[in-house]
Amino acid sequence: MATKTKKAGIGLHFFANPARFLRFARKIFPWVAIVAVACIVAALVLGLAVVPADYRQGDAYRIIFVHVPASYMALMIYVIIALASAAGFIWRHPLADLIAKSSAPIGACFTFISLVTGSLWGEPMWGTWWVWDARITSMLVLLFLYLGYIALNSAYDDPTKGARASAILALVGAVNIPIIKFSVDWWNTLHQPATISKFDRPSMDASMIAPLLLMVVGFIAYYLAVLIIRLRSEIAARRIRNLRLAQVGG
Repeated sequence: MATKTKKAGIGLHFFANPARFLRFARKIFPWVAIVAVACIVAALVLGLAVVPADYRQGDAYRIIFVHVPASYMALMIYVIIALASAAGFIWRHPLADLIAKSSAPIGACFTFISLVTGSLWGEPMWGTWWVWDARITSMLVLLFLYLGYIALNSAYDDPTKGARASAILALVGAVNIPIIKFSVDWWNTLHQPATISKFDRPSMDASMIAPLLLMVVGFIAYYLAVLIIRLRSEIAARRIRNLRLAQVGG
């Protein structure tokens, strides 16, 4: 246990240096960008043109190849924001607050995509664009949490105060994640159960799994690529701000 804790501490310390992080990010950026493009394109081709239509939903189900991965990313990124916020709030990790801040707009976009694609999928299946279903409503709350985090982080002239205030919101809002995850099990909802857990059942053809997993990998790589770009910008902005403060102080 002590060895694992020590290794985790070394990992956190390694990325505590912005210059070291930028060197690492510069090396991996081309690879994650290539993986993102390749996986997303392959998933779209397979999902839209290769895999067979569903025997119940027909071609309408194909939106699953965007909707489910986007929903997964919306939850995953918020968890990352909450963990990074905790690291920044408790241990004052130099990059943790920037990771959380840079991730929030990306997570908000994935949440919006999840809601829109879910609405497009729901209309032919349920006969309506929107229902106040437990899963859908909790996903809408997640979008508001993302937007609230972004607004609160930008509301202060002092970035440190904004980071600490938004970190509290992120940590409190994390209670919504298990609600989203288990809402279809806790309440009687129109939303179907988790798709991933259905991989071993005959209700989902094996050929449909590949594009779904490819899209998940592509979205993760896309998130990492955009995160690196945003972090570079945030680190540069922080350096400029510190330089100006030093000049004013001098």
